[in-house]
Amino acid sequence: MNFGQHIKNLRLEASLTQTQLAAKIGITKSVLSYYELHDHFPPAAVLIKLATIFHVSTDHLLGITPGKKPDVSSLTASKDSAAAHINNLFSQIQQPYCKLQQFPLR
Repeated sequence: MNFGQHIKNLRLEASLTQTQLAAKIGITKSVLSYYELHDHFPPAAVLIKLATIFHVSTDHLLGITPGKKPDVSSLTASKDSAAAHINNLFSQIQQPYCKLQQFPLR
């Protein structure tokens, strides 16, 4: 399965229209359609937003690893702070990748 088909499958699995998903990640519906119909990759910042929305890793989106992030919706209150700490760590890791977009490879 190519990248575009993978994004489309995740979008449909989440019961989102192209318009809804595009609004969530800050792009137009036509740009999202382009990603889904062609095997082109979005900028790193968009890739990270997609991974966050679909609760998967960027590696999963790119087809490098098959696993999804675990569903943490059923955590108890005592475990919630641990999950928040882990989420904070993920955010800190993602920030350098967002900055990479400022210096595209040619």
